[in-house]
Amino acid sequence: QVQLVESGGGLVQPGGSLRLSCVISGRTLTRYHMAWFRQAPGKEQEFVAGLTWSGGGTYSDSVKGRFTASNDNAKNTVYLQMNSLKPEDTAVYYCAADSSFSRVVGGKGNYWGQGTQVTVSS
Repeated sequence: QVQLVESGGGLVQPGGSLRLSCVISGRTLTRYHMAWFRQAPGKEQEFVAGLTWSGGGTYSDSVKGRFTASNDNAKNTVYLQMNSLKPEDTAVYYCAADSSFSRVVGGKGNYWGQGTQVTVSS
């Protein structure tokens, strides 16, 4: 049974930074490609970043240059470093995993975490 657990969310002022973590258990991280999504109240789920098992990343235009996804295979953990945060980044952030990169960045990953709230406000 694969489980994903996110952490690291919270309240931050505009311009601040947060680092989200997603720990995968039940399988080794190197078997999966990962992705980060977010969903703001009243809005549809939005792709944020994708990360191949080898560490290659892809980002949405809205976060490119501000967010960085990375992994630590030894810790079975992926991270989302978020800098220069804006109020419009406020959302619940989810990580997802799948053996197919196209599937996971398309929002069709087999495994999802429970989400962590990020609020950007002064």
